[in-house]
Amino acid sequence: MRNHREWLIAAAAMMLAACGGDDGTCDPANPEACEDGLVCDAVEGGEPGCFAPVVIRGEVFDLADEAAVEGAHVVALDVNGAALSEVAISDETGAYELSLPSTRSADGVPIGIELTLRADAAGYQTFPAGLRQALPLDTSTAADEEGTWVVASALSDIGLIALPSDAGNAQIFGSVELPAAETGVLVVATGAGGTGYAAIANRSGGYRIFNVPAGDYDVIAYARGVNYVPAQASVEAAGSAEADLALSDEATGTVSGTVQIVNAPGGSTTSVILAIESTFNEALARGQTVPGLRVPEPGVAPDVTGEYVFEGVPAGRYVVLAAFENDALVRDPDLSIGGTSILHIEVTPGETTTVDGFKVTEALEVFGPGATSAEAVTGAPTFSWADDSSEDQYVVEVFDAFGELVWEQTIAGVSGRDPTLDYAGPALEAGMYYQYRVTSMKDGVPISRTEDLVGVFFVP
Repeated sequence: MRNHREWLIAAAAMMLAACGGDDGTCDPANPEACEDGLVCDAVEGGEPGCFAPVVIRGEVFDLADEAAVEGAHVVALDVNGAALSEVAISDETGAYELSLPSTRSADGVPIGIELTLRADAAGYQTFPAGLRQALPLDTSTAADEEGTWVVASALSDIGLIALPSDAGNAQIFGSVELPAAETGVLVVATGAGGTGYAAIANRSGGYRIFNVPAGDYDVIAYARGVNYVPAQASVEAAGSAEADLALSDEATGTVSGTVQIVNAPGGSTTSVILAIESTFNEALARGQTVPGLRVPEPGVAPDVTGEYVFEGVPAGRYVVLAAFENDALVRDPDLSIGGTSILHIEVTPGETTTVDGFKVTEALEVFGPGATSAEAVTGAPTFSWADDSSEDQYVVEVFDAFGELVWEQTIAGVSGRDPTLDYAGPALEAGMYYQYRVTSMKDGVPISRTEDLVGVFFVP
């Protein structure tokens, strides 16, 4: 009896024979190129063929009570943040199935890639957003289930955090003209108050922005290397409005600047990103970013030691962030000296924007909870971090996933040991994510603090 892989190869060969072309090939752009139940995918080193589909299966649920979330929009994103798939919509049980175009090996077996998932739903915070980061899902784990390659794990189940009851409940939707380079497109609707609401366009250019308050909005699409003509939309409470977005012939801009790394024996290189200003949360120091707009390129380890340059930046207002990843560095928290403030810039079509230099320094190391990733806690957590030998006190702050300050405590510095502090604030909510941040102080002046992406914990 042939082994399992031999059976899969034989099955793939039979599926190739089911292609619509006389030569056994198909057109991936034609949804009817293959017989029912098969899809047309690219083949590494060969012509496209018809194969059993690759799908991601999972469930979307409320983190507070594990109730199913119906109507959530789920999309797969590549390392640049560009959509790899169309949108899958969860059913009444919260279940979804996301079809994923997949390059095949010569024998028809899917070639594994790493991707992340994004989920948007009415009444819920977008995932990933706020304190929550998406962990990569590896499609090489796909298993054959009755003629379908299925990727399913804990990483394909998505828990969402319910928004406050006074959050907006309108929607803005439409279609985006996709750039020839097939880069990802972020769509942002910004209201009169300056707050932006965002969505990622799918592979066909469709988008839908949830949880928008009633009002008038400027709707702009952002993609690396191109500009778009803005559109306008007006929505009433619980209503919806359509805004389609076309490419502009305006040239993109360039952003250049320098990073100065000081007092950082534990870290010597960093990365820089640009966040859309209207989506930026000052408390969390986070915002939506244009897919692929990072120095160095997405997927490359941080390597910025001084000068950096962004090419192909769409026109708009941005916040410049360095040392945002876990690189043992953090923006210098001492705002009394030059080069330490959060930098806001405006990019003009076809122009170069020069950013004032800013400083980053060595971060305080977090021991727990959340030293490397979000960590579940039961009861009141105990925070622990590495001692800063030159401090005389620490300020400890706890924020929730919406950037609201939950608790704050100042303690005296310690000598000869690493500090700890028991949480003694309001009761922590089940299903909510939190982050604690520690800032070391000397004579009332901030010296250093913990990194942006660590210290995250949640109550299951």
